[in-house]
Amino acid sequence: MKLDIFIIDDDLVSQFATRYCIEQFGDSFDVSTCGSAEEGLERCATWIEEYGKLPDIIFLDLIMGEMDGWEFLEHLEKFSNGVKMPKVYVLSSFVNSKDREKAKKNPVIEGYFDKPLAKTSLAKVFQKAS
Repeated sequence: MKLDIFIIDDDLVSQFATRYCIEQFGDSFDVSTCGSAEEGLERCATWIEEYGKLPDIIFLDLIMGEMDGWEFLEHLEKFSNGVKMPKVYVLSSFVNSKDREKAKKNPVIEGYFDKPLAKTSLAKVFQKAS
């Protein structure tokens, strides 16, 4: 069974690097990229309408333009009632201890990784997903 994965990050280089790392891991993934939190929310809403579900995994940047990753999560939790939440992994290029602590306390967030995503980190993600 293929895992559906969203990468939500406003940095094109980070999007590419994360997608590349996932694709090098294997071909049992359908990967979609979103260039903003707003686009990610729209895509999630469309998935709920069309498929009755959300993606299996979301890799989420916290620091983005109009809406940050925390706001994205708040909105996602509000409109996803009754739909199984995806496993969310935060990707950040800034080591911020407050964000790490907040992520640890958030029940939706499965993990927090520094950019670029490493193959060893990805192995942990897919081990949890199976």
